Amino acid sequence: MGRWLEHSVTTTIAAPVDQVWAVWSDLEAMPRWMRWIESVQTVPDDPDLTDWTLAAQGFRFHWKARITQRVEAQQLHWESVGGLATKGAVRFYPQPEGTTAVKLSVSYELPGVLAPLMDASILGGIVTRELQANLDRFRDLVERTHR
Repeated sequence: MGRWLEHSVTTTIAAPVDQVWAVWSDLEAMPRWMRWIESVQTVPDDPDLTDWTLAAQGFRFHWKARITQRVEAQQLHWESVGGLATKGAVRFYPQPEGTTAVKLSVSYELPGVLAPLMDASILGGIVTRELQANLDRFRDLVERTHR
């Protein structure tokens, strides 16, 4: 077994929460703004189960994730059900003047084969920066489509 790492990032988006939620809810579009995500496919006949492929730094990981909690325009929680061990949540907070704060929290188990090769603090910094960049690209995408 590997070691679990957790990262949280936030941003504020100049768009109302219902629009922010609508863009995030299109999970198959995530590769447009999440650079390391190669593909997301919803499993036919089960909209809460998705197939994910991540490709980064010469590594490729595949897993399925199940949405464990969905509160429309408020929060979405998930956890993996095979492959890369991961779980997380995204929360949406309506703000004054029609803006929305978004907090993304992601936890994953560093695969045992990688643990001896990587310093968790260095890897954590890389992943946190990448998640923040992804969330910033998401913000930019929503704000472009909201205008």
